[in-house]
Amino acid sequence: MIILDLAGFAALLLWGVHMVETGVQRTFGPKLNSFLHHATRHRLSAFGAGAAVTIAVQSSTATALMLTAFSVGGLVQLAPALAVMLGANVGTTLVVQALSFDVVAVAPLMILAGVFLWRRAQDRPHDFGRVLIGLGLVLTALHQFLVLLEPVVANPRAHALLAQIGDYTPAVVVLAALITWAAHSSVVTVLLAMSLVTKGVAPFETGLAIVLGANLGSAINPLLEGARGTDLSARRLPIGNLVTRLAGLALAGAFFSELSTYAVRLGPTPARALADFHTLFNLAIALVFLPFVRPFARALERFLPRTDTVDPGEPKHLDPAARETPAVALALAARETLRMADTVQDMLAGLRETLTTSSRSHIEAVRRLDDVLDKLNAAIKAYLISLPPETLKPQESERLAQILAFATNLEHAGDLVDLNLLGVAARKLQRGVSFSAEGEADLIALVDRLSANLRLAAALFVSRDETAARLLVAEKDAFRAIESEGVAAHFRRLQSGRSETVETSSLHLDALRDLKRINSHLVEGAAYPLLQASGALRSTRLRPAGRAG
Repeated sequence: MIILDLAGFAALLLWGVHMVETGVQRTFGPKLNSFLHHATRHRLSAFGAGAAVTIAVQSSTATALMLTAFSVGGLVQLAPALAVMLGANVGTTLVVQALSFDVVAVAPLMILAGVFLWRRAQDRPHDFGRVLIGLGLVLTALHQFLVLLEPVVANPRAHALLAQIGDYTPAVVVLAALITWAAHSSVVTVLLAMSLVTKGVAPFETGLAIVLGANLGSAINPLLEGARGTDLSARRLPIGNLVTRLAGLALAGAFFSELSTYAVRLGPTPARALADFHTLFNLAIALVFLPFVRPFARALERFLPRTDTVDPGEPKHLDPAARETPAVALALAARETLRMADTVQDMLAGLRETLTTSSRSHIEAVRRLDDVLDKLNAAIKAYLISLPPETLKPQESERLAQILAFATNLEHAGDLVDLNLLGVAARKLQRGVSFSAEGEADLIALVDRLSANLRLAAALFVSRDETAARLLVAEKDAFRAIESEGVAAHFRRLQSGRSETVETSSLHLDALRDLKRINSHLVEGAAYPLLQASGALRSTRLRPAGRAG
């Protein structure tokens, strides 16, 4: 029963940490990510940012996972990211310092205040209520841990077992690392060590070994959870964090006897001495590695290169953890959608080559890009659909609809290139015919104009500027006029009896039609949702019946 109770309170602790983490992200939204991103421009500010964010979210693991996603996505360079992790490891020791005092008495008040804000308030106060509830649950779970362990540690057999294990320091370190990995929190393990030493169940040396194991275990979860996939570069930051932990552990193990003699004098009590050692240990690692984060980062980049086997259709920015913060999740989905726009741009460039050359290799290459487009579109849709509708604010629901519209229309544009326009190029090669010089020039000019419109649509998707939206809609009318003139010019060449025009007539007309349809998808995906939301879009182009001219 005691084991079941411990497991239950471990779950309560994890849920409390989760509520604090998500509550902080929802309260500050993109500002937290922006703060972390801008603070990484210098080593010292990155170190301070890591400590501050970890104190806010109560978990260095959460900071590590967030930072790994930024590093893989290219938002943060590896060197400052390593500095942030050094600060995060110090930040989690400050959490231990705060919780080492008897603060459990405020837990019910935190939960009460949190529930009041969560039920009564709106927006940020509502989300901050979640933070207070989570903190109250964390304090309650930690207190109950110690209460449940009291009869266990008071058992003479437990004393004998701990005494036997304590004689073998490496076993204590490994056991503490496993406990930290399972609990997803070094705070729990360090507080447990402080409790065991305070009650006289374990000697100070054993408590010191438990603290060292907690520091090692805290580096395992980011490595296992934040470095998935086949790209070795995604593992640079968590492996770098683990290397710093192992280096500190190796140095402490080499001088363990001298270290324990010094560490016991750090505080007025053995428990306070362990908490202070935990902080000083991480500060020492930071002081050693912080001046060398750049060469350390270069070494990691050399030994863990970016691999070319990554599936180009695999999403890079759709972080599952960000779904707890809709504003962040929508920003990541929008960034992934811009990858779709880049893919369509590459397809148009490949289409241009197929229209001007006689090579089939370009056709196959562009068709592979359509597979990438389909995978990205499916991933973005699944990610956005997974966002709980009740957590979305009205403007966030509107943005979600805009992202879906743009992604869907980009996918339709890619299908038109793959299934229709590349079919035109393939039939041209199969028949052994060529467009007339004027006809080919008209098609190339339309493809170039389409590429420019795609760049405008992507910029509009990011800026959401109504003036740019109106320019893109006006471009739809201009494109329609150019297509009509191209058809008329084609018929004039037919009437003149030019053989190359006659041979490619149906191919030329199909290409003109499909290019116009692609342009319509760009307008409908990027400009129409924005103009419709602002009330600037008419419901129909038809005049009322009975009105002339």
